[in-house]
Amino acid sequence: MFSRRDLLAASAVGAAMTASAHAASFGNPDEPPQGAINAKSPGSLTDPGPQNPAIAKQFPSAFTPPATDVGGLPTTWASFNNAPRRIQNGGWARQVTVDDFAISKEISGVNMRLAAGGIRELHWHQAAEWAIMTYGTCRVTVLDAEGRPYVGDLKAGDLWYFPAGTPHSLQGLGPDGCEFVICFDDGHADEFNTLLLSDWMAHTPPEVLAKNFGVPVESFANIPLHNLWIFQGTVPGDLAADRAAMSRNAEMPPHPFIFSLEGSRPLKQSEAGTIHVADSTNFNVATTVASALVTLKPGAVREMHWHPNADEWQYYIKGKARMTVFNTGPNALTMDFNAGDIGYVKKNYGHYVENVGDTDLQFVGVFRAPRYEEVSLTNWLTHTPPKLVAQHLNIDEAMIAKWPDNSPGIMPKA
Repeated sequence: MFSRRDLLAASAVGAAMTASAHAASFGNPDEPPQGAINAKSPGSLTDPGPQNPAIAKQFPSAFTPPATDVGGLPTTWASFNNAPRRIQNGGWARQVTVDDFAISKEISGVNMRLAAGGIRELHWHQAAEWAIMTYGTCRVTVLDAEGRPYVGDLKAGDLWYFPAGTPHSLQGLGPDGCEFVICFDDGHADEFNTLLLSDWMAHTPPEVLAKNFGVPVESFANIPLHNLWIFQGTVPGDLAADRAAMSRNAEMPPHPFIFSLEGSRPLKQSEAGTIHVADSTNFNVATTVASALVTLKPGAVREMHWHPNADEWQYYIKGKARMTVFNTGPNALTMDFNAGDIGYVKKNYGHYVENVGDTDLQFVGVFRAPRYEEVSLTNWLTHTPPKLVAQHLNIDEAMIAKWPDNSPGIMPKA
């Protein structure tokens, strides 16, 4: 015979076992049970304290994470939208470095706008510079380490790459200048601390300048005493005229410093979207930076994958995205991204990106590596003995046979 106390105790054990079974059920693997699906008490989901609804609305996956999120990965989100702009006559710039975004140790980013005729003055960097045009048109000039000059015009979807120490300039063209995003292959690199022509000239004795250039010292009486950085100039003329003026009997560099990423042949293409890749195999000068431009249709998913050779720095150009990043622990973090935001995924961390908006999603992934590399989860599993995979996942081999075995890159809305 069981007492009433024994029956209550047995009921409590049964309830705990039921809760445990539910916690380990599909879509909620963790103990204790996490996620809104397991929040039964009325106050579990409400937030009565101080809040900013406008910000909370932008991050639904942070406010109400999937039940599969677990652990405490460093934040994978940053944004140019809240980065202070340094504005000058001729344009502006803002940046996100490792000082602002702790996880981003390999790459720092700059967003810059130049008016028509606006000039980012002649300068060079300690780090290599990669950039993608997002608006308008721009003219770049550069001199390589062999003394060979190059000039070119770029439009939206085009790239440039300048190796570390390579002197260059940027200028907005008509009718409305340009906007672009720069990545340096060093998370500490700072756009506001570059080696500027005007600074060096102003801090060199005039008599040395005269000897260096072989002209009278008075020639330098009116040079700027403070750096220009960004300033308003006149809109450049014909590209061919600039090219002729620059050449002065010099040889041309063997490879161009610009590349049409969006105009290149896609690495992956389907009704669900496209992936275009630029690295040292097709953009030969880009020896330290590879990139992938990804466009996803509404509801499509950038398939689950990882990158074995470099961290991924992402810039979201348009649309709305949700990304989950997975690491050992287990640790899994889901965040939301909008145009102007930056994402970051450490090397070998598993991740996917989903288009959660009703328009096309486009973002560019940038990697501090000479070649673009990725490992597709479905490609791995479909090229592993099916019986072995079935024993791991408790999935029928017939279902595994339906999985895509060609590493599609992008999967359509289900």
